[in-house]
Parts: sequence; C-alpha cells; structure tokens
Amino acid sequence: MGAKVFIDGEVGTTGLQIRDRLLKRSDITLVSLPEDKRKDPGARAAAFAAADVAILCLPDDAAREAVALCASLDTRLIDASTAHRTDPEWAFGFAELAAGQRDAIAAARLVSNPGCYSTCAIALLRPLTDAGLVAADAALSIFGISGYTGGGKAMIAEFESGESQGAFVYATTQAHKHIPEVVKYAGLAAKPIFVPSVGHFAQGMVVQIPLHLKPGGAAAAHAALAAHYAGSRFVSVRPADQAQARENPQALNGTNKLELAVLGDAATGRVVVSAILDNLGKGASGAAVQNLNIMLGLDEGAGL
Repeated sequence: MGAKVFIDGEVGTTGLQIRDRLLKRSDITLVSLPEDKRKDPGARAAAFAAADVAILCLPDDAAREAVALCASLDTRLIDASTAHRTDPEWAFGFAELAAGQRDAIAAARLVSNPGCYSTCAIALLRPLTDAGLVAADAALSIFGISGYTGGGKAMIAEFESGESQGAFVYATTQAHKHIPEVVKYAGLAAKPIFVPSVGHFAQGMVVQIPLHLKPGGAAAAHAALAAHYAGSRFVSVRPADQAQARENPQALNGTNKLELAVLGDAATGRVVVSAILDNLGKGASGAAVQNLNIMLGLDEGAGL
C-alpha cells in the first residue's frame, strides 16, 4: 500500500507537479479530497490525520493555518510556501546544503521546501562562504531569470493569454520573499541586492552572482564548489574547461538537477558563478518529492 501522502493545494502549479510525480508510484498512496471539500476545514483535518506526510502547496497564511490544523497530529509536513523557511523548528529542505542536512531532513517532522531562486543562490554561495572565498558581509548582487510558471496561476494566465508579451524585472524594492532564507543558509551577514526577472518562457531558471576574486580565486571557487557537491546525485559542477558562450535557463527542464558553473575571466578574478535548474523541478516540486523520499527512508531519486 505504501506511505500515505496528502497534498494540501494539489490543484496549484506546484501541487499538480508533485501529484503527477507521485501518481506513477506504487510505494505512495495519495490521500485526496473531492473538489467541493478542498477548502473545508473538517475534511482537510481528516485528510491530514489519514496521511503519514502532508505537503503544503499553499500561500503563506494558508500554510500557517494548515500547520495549526495539524498541531495535535503526528503527521509529518513539508511546506512549499515561504512561511517557515527560516523557522528554527523546521528543517530546511535542501539536502545538499551541508554535512548532516540530509539526516536532519530524515529525522524531522517539519520540513520547509526551499524557494527556486534561493536554492540556486544558496547552492552557489554556501560553499564559498564556508571556504572563506566570499566574506559574510560582502556586498553581493544576485541576478536571476525564471520561467513564468514560477509566478503561479495568475502569471501563467497572463502570459498564456498574451497579456504579457515580454520579459520584465520585478521586486524592485529589495523585499523579495527569498532574501531571508538566502541570508540565513548561505552564511551571509548582509542582505544582497537581488534582481529577479520573468522571461517569456514557461519554465527553467538561471541565477548568477558576479564576484571580484583575487587572482587564482576562480580556480579556488570551482574547487570549493566541486568538493562540496562531490558525489551528489542531483547537484553537479560543470568542469572548468567547459565554459559556454550562453547560459540556457531551460537546459535542465523536466529534471531534478541543478548545475553550477564558474564563468568569466579567471586571470583577473572577475567571475560570475552561475546556477541552472528547472523552477518546477529542483526549484519546487522535484525538491519536495526528494525531501519526501528522504523523510520516508526511500530511494532519494524515486519518482525523479
């Protein structure tokens, strides 16, 4: 029969992607509600109680309400919203973050799924701050572009109806919801400047961080990244001699992979560290399924 999993918010973009991954599996049984009961507190409470693990694919406030509904239950939770990502009572669901993080996820009742932009930024920065190559108080700037599916149903409709016909930059007040988790888990002491944008494509993401390193710093940065992710199943570091003239944000669509690269002028230390993933894969639904597998003691790549 397998473990029972309830996706609260299964008709949203992230929820549907998780559901599609889990429906194909014989080791998972989905707990679902009929359409007219999806917002009914009693029906949802019963679904939570019936599940071994529930995945919250909800806006922040609704996710907090769902957690309250589960307060008296043993049901384990994965929250895909921003609501609990910096809460110390929740394990941060980026298994590749540091030594021991996978074990923390496996043992946790409460796991917060990282954001897509923050997964990329943290994956790039954490090994570099740990190695002392980037100072915690460095004045950093992060640029990223994502497919429009990262904006949810309203933005998807905006692009697919033709209302939006080109890319745009947003979050210009420097209050993007992913910044706090980047600061905490990348080991920063200062908030970076973050310039996110939406492209005229459905899914995929590239995030880049320019760095002024000392001569030889590019090789050191590459070595730090390669050492950190050595043996990783889903995170890879592109070989230093495989530079590309263009970075394609859609290159890893349909996968749970994250590829990192060190680009630029190694001789002067003027480099850009770059990350590519599918914003609906390792940036959201794929990461949730990976965390689910870890929590249940299953093959980490099952369904991915």
